[in-house]
Amino acid sequence: MFDASLLKDKVILITGGGTGLGRAMGERFLELGAQLAITSRREEVLAKAASEMDGNVFYKSCDVRDPQQIAEMVSAVEQHYGRIDVLINNAAGNFASPTENLSSRAVDAVLNIVLHGTFYTTLEVGKRWIEQGTGGTMLNIVTSYASTGSAFVVPSAAAKAGVLALT
Repeated sequence: MFDASLLKDKVILITGGGTGLGRAMGERFLELGAQLAITSRREEVLAKAASEMDGNVFYKSCDVRDPQQIAEMVSAVEQHYGRIDVLINNAAGNFASPTENLSSRAVDAVLNIVLHGTFYTTLEVGKRWIEQGTGGTMLNIVTSYASTGSAFVVPSAAAKAGVLALT
């Protein structure tokens, strides 16, 4: 359905890109000619994913809860590829649990990864695009329960609702 050169020379950065949906998207983008940068907290997961993917993959560990780490990661991607054309905010965390069983630390962990991490990464890349006068494309991953809420994933639903509003 898509030409193999559809994303030729596009530099795509995916947070949470070493596993799951992020990795699957990255693999497809590589098939379509993209240059890929993936990030997550665990460098060993990133290294394994990059070695198993077929294409031009750069990786750098980064905790999206930390704006300084985000700035360093974005700089590393720009240094490696020269630019970023597409940002996919995919990093997420969740605890499937009755809400009343969650500690404030568990709630904060989900909100910090999903909402704050998405916001901080959006700000960092967006400010650079404005400064460079280039623009780009951002895709923020949400879920249907961002609009409806859902039992057992209330912190994630609240965070994804915030991401939806940000988007």
